[in-house]
Amino acid sequence: MKTSLLNIETVTEYDDMLGVETLHPLVSVIDLSQAKPMHHMRHTFSFYVIFLKDEKNCDLIYGRQRYDYQKGSVVCLAPGQVIGIEDTGETFQPQGYALCFHPDLIRGTNLGRTIKEYTFFAYEVNEALHLSERERHTFIDCLQNIQEELQHSVDRMSKRLIANHIELLLNYCLRFYERQFITRQDAHRDILTRFETFLDQYFTGDNAAQKGLPSVKHCASKLCLSTNYFGDLIKKETGRTALEYIQDKIISIAKEQLLLPSESISQIAYQLGFQYPQHFTRVFKKATGMTPNEYRSSKTEYK
Repeated sequence: MKTSLLNIETVTEYDDMLGVETLHPLVSVIDLSQAKPMHHMRHTFSFYVIFLKDEKNCDLIYGRQRYDYQKGSVVCLAPGQVIGIEDTGETFQPQGYALCFHPDLIRGTNLGRTIKEYTFFAYEVNEALHLSERERHTFIDCLQNIQEELQHSVDRMSKRLIANHIELLLNYCLRFYERQFITRQDAHRDILTRFETFLDQYFTGDNAAQKGLPSVKHCASKLCLSTNYFGDLIKKETGRTALEYIQDKIISIAKEQLLLPSESISQIAYQLGFQYPQHFTRVFKKATGMTPNEYRSSKTEYK
């Protein structure tokens, strides 16, 4: 059984693997049902890939998560991400669609300048986008528009129009994810509760003093979420970034501790996970408009 990791460098190389025609070296729309049967493999791409899986026929491991595709699931991969399962020796017929586009295609375009805004490219596969039937039709219409442009003879507008069609598809994905965040609010409220519980436990005892300030990435991993999905979820649920949420928690705890005259500013800073008391002072002043000493003095004046 092979365990090697294959890196697929070019769109043309991937087309050749699947046995489909290459119309453009930097972008391809693939009807996976027309591809030749394949072996499972662990692989990465040096380009962006968006999969629309139409049938529950493909078990994938992405990162550390195993995920069964549902009908109408969309997974977006940025260059360098690892996907796939080890070769079992069996062949399978892929189903659904794939859109591949190389970073060189969008370089110098509006999409090239805004690609980082599409944070779902860094979501885990278990955070996939699940489309309604109507959304699936819209998605496929966008793919067809890209395919039609690829079949057009190349002219000076080709690159811009192809990039515009891809950008439209990505914007629809943003809209569909917005809908998914809304329809999964109960589950997301549960995540928010678990996040709050995690922070409470993190700042109990000398945990923070030993481990330092909790990062967004660390909190996300503890909740079994990708950093981007976790950040987007917290922003949509609370209106604040995950970092702001963590800092608000830290400031709230600091205010309580500053009311205890036995605790020095330095002791409080270290207990909260700050490496230097000066850093704590800067963060506290930015949040409250007062230094910790000024806050403590203002509260003791009214006792």
